[in-house]
Amino acid sequence: MSPREKVQIMDADDIRRALTRIAHEILEKNAGTEDLVLIGIRRRGVPLARRIADRIKKIEDAAVPQGILDITLYRDDLSQLDYHPLVRKTEVPFSITGKKIVLVDDVLFTGRTARAALDALMDLGRPQLIQLAVLIDRGHRELPIRADYVGKNVPTSRKEVVQVSLMEIDEEDKVTIVENDT
Repeated sequence: MSPREKVQIMDADDIRRALTRIAHEILEKNAGTEDLVLIGIRRRGVPLARRIADRIKKIEDAAVPQGILDITLYRDDLSQLDYHPLVRKTEVPFSITGKKIVLVDDVLFTGRTARAALDALMDLGRPQLIQLAVLIDRGHRELPIRADYVGKNVPTSRKEVVQVSLMEIDEEDKVTIVENDT
C-alpha cells in the first residue's frame, strides 16, 4: 500500500450484514432481551448501537434501551493531549444496575477506549455484566480486553489506520484502511 492509499474493506452491505449477525449473536448469548441494554461509545459507537437495536427490534419485536457514553474524561492519555478535548454529555436515561450491557464501538485497537468506557460505566452503577460489540477488531491489544461480538477481524500494521464512515456522521457507509504518514 502506497502512502495515504485507501483500501476499502467493507461497504454498506457488508456493514449491514455484520450488524445483523451481531444482533442475532447478542440475542442468542443473552437468551433474548430481558435486562439487555445497548450503550454506544461516542462517536461512531452511537449510530452502530442504534442500528443493532433496530435489528433486535425487528427480530424480537422488543425495544432495547439505548444510551450514549462519553469517555473523554476517562482517557488515560488526557494529560498528554496538546489540545482541549471536547467533552460531550453521557446520556444513559435508565439505571444500569443489574442490567446486561452491550457496549458498542466502531474499532477495537489497543483496548484503552474500552477500558475507559468500563470505568465510566462503573461510575453509573453496577451492571450484571458488560459485553463488548465492535464493527472492526484490528488487533494490537495493549490491555487484556477482547470483544464478545465482532463484525470483522482485520489484521493491520501499527502504521495503518482503520477509518469507519457511517451514514449518520459521514454521509456514507464504508470501512477503509489508510497508511499513516507518521
